[in-house]
Amino acid sequence: MATRKRPLNRRGFLKGAAAGAAAGAAALVAPPLDAQQSPAPTPRGTASSPTRSQLAAETEPINPEGDVLTVENPGSDFMVDVLKSLGFEYIAANPGSSFRGLQESLVNYGGNKDPEWLTCCHEESSVAIADGYFRVEGKPMAVMAHGTVGLQHAAMTIYNAFVARNPVYIILGNALDANARRPGVEWNHSVQDAAAMVRDYIKWDDTPISPTHFAESAVRAYKIAMTVPMAPVLLVADGDLQENPLRERSRLRIPRLTLPNPPAGDSAAVAEIAKLLVAAENPVIVAGRVARTAAGMQLMVELAETLQAPVQGGGRNMPNRHPLNGGGAPVSADVILGLQVDDFWGTLHSFRDQQERSYRSIVKPTARILSISSHDLYTKSNYQDFQRYTEVDLAVAADAQATLPSLIEACRRLITADRRRMMDERGKRIAAANAEALERARSEATYGWDATPISTARVSAEMWEAVKNKDWALVGGGGGPLWKIDKFHQTTSGGGAAAVGSALPIAVGAALAHRKHGRLCIGIQNDGDLMYAPGALWTAAHHRIPLLLVMHNNRAYHQEVMHIQRMANRRQRGITNAGIGTTITDPNIDFAALARSMGLYSEGPITNPNDLGPALKRAVERVERGETALIDVVTQPR
Repeated sequence: MATRKRPLNRRGFLKGAAAGAAAGAAALVAPPLDAQQSPAPTPRGTASSPTRSQLAAETEPINPEGDVLTVENPGSDFMVDVLKSLGFEYIAANPGSSFRGLQESLVNYGGNKDPEWLTCCHEESSVAIADGYFRVEGKPMAVMAHGTVGLQHAAMTIYNAFVARNPVYIILGNALDANARRPGVEWNHSVQDAAAMVRDYIKWDDTPISPTHFAESAVRAYKIAMTVPMAPVLLVADGDLQENPLRERSRLRIPRLTLPNPPAGDSAAVAEIAKLLVAAENPVIVAGRVARTAAGMQLMVELAETLQAPVQGGGRNMPNRHPLNGGGAPVSADVILGLQVDDFWGTLHSFRDQQERSYRSIVKPTARILSISSHDLYTKSNYQDFQRYTEVDLAVAADAQATLPSLIEACRRLITADRRRMMDERGKRIAAANAEALERARSEATYGWDATPISTARVSAEMWEAVKNKDWALVGGGGGPLWKIDKFHQTTSGGGAAAVGSALPIAVGAALAHRKHGRLCIGIQNDGDLMYAPGALWTAAHHRIPLLLVMHNNRAYHQEVMHIQRMANRRQRGITNAGIGTTITDPNIDFAALARSMGLYSEGPITNPNDLGPALKRAVERVERGETALIDVVTQPR
């Protein structure tokens, strides 16, 4: 580090400050925006004008000759080179002093591009935005968190991503050397073992102590995060490592990243599964989070059509109008194949939540239970996300999507002409049953069509009407049998720990990933979830992320209402008080006003169902122009 003295031109500084003050004064008298207008776009990264109090502080007399400390080749510049080599498009963060060196290098040395800085209002939102981004883009987003308190804020959505087995690449600022810490709050925000508080629900972490160590660990972390089964990783960026100058920068190198192919199932085990499936009279395929890419969806369709077998839990795995999506039931199956199923035991059992909890198997004792899942490759002990132990006849520890090509080929080799005729007849029966189920769903959606509060079925139907002829993508709740979902990108992968507060930022992150493709992103947003960290709305508006959120505003944490009702009924106390501590009323929240305050286009609260369709049409027009929009709909409980 070099120290030099130079005179500061106070007159020139005051001249620039005066120009800024004039601009600030002009802003103070600008006319207010119309209530339904979004603020005029401002280029991202443009600094705002200083406030009067800032100007007053900055124009105090200063020493004409001050000590100016400068650093050439700070460690954080090299860290930026490492991050760029990994191909990050974005880095999401709420600013914090523990990574000030790295942030400055990202926006100046790195040009705020690849990765581009996403300004977040809460670390919880930063991680969930990265989670949502991966669900669409298929690669991690980087996240930065500040010391002890930042990681504590982020912990919930880190766990949510861990349960979903989604990789989030977390960089945590810290000041490890006690001799170098600034007195006061920096001690409170520093920690001896920074990753300890989340180590039970991340896949890997490290604390590099040199530039070479950082480069190797950064590449290793990315590789581990993206190796099936995927999960979050954490890298500690020490303050001294960021801010101290590098010696012999030219001798540093960045290792080359090579990602491993996902593990496919053993050929003998796959052949045995194929034999059982082809010989089965009533096979059922239970699909969890199988398809990681559009190719995975196509492979699932091929498997179902090869066997003419129904697929339960299609989601992203099957087009929802495919004749074999749904239908069939484990209760009548003679062979059940679980593919990447999170809770296979829950699929095979009926559980009664009564005073004395009980369960029973819903499959035939003679049914053969088969599993292909990477869950068997990685299990941790403390958090119980691995679910109940499932007894199976054959378990293949492998990635389901990577195993599908060999399984499909093995099945095709075994199918004779007689088996093909039998399978085709079975497929026709399944298709007819699914067609009847779709007609029932359409009929049931008309119940309470004109009711107030508005029925959730009508909300879904009106949303579909607004987007059905566009290139759309669901990034939150919604969809169902009333929608035709036949493309992989039209939904996001499920999974997670049901972390309330995560749905909004996940939707923002997913919409960000869709932005480059020009897709119209839409989703239903729950009211209680939004209130955990509503600042994600501001992030979406600030970064010009096109997104339409439709509020499911039932003014309650309704699942918890039902839990209290169940407890009260069980204890014969009546359900009169079930709303205490579970409802969001008195006062009712005006989500439209909240959204407008953060720069979104919004309408509502809408209570008349006839007003919903026109409001959605207007909002879609705004989103197609690049805006973020929210329509507040007062809905029935569920």
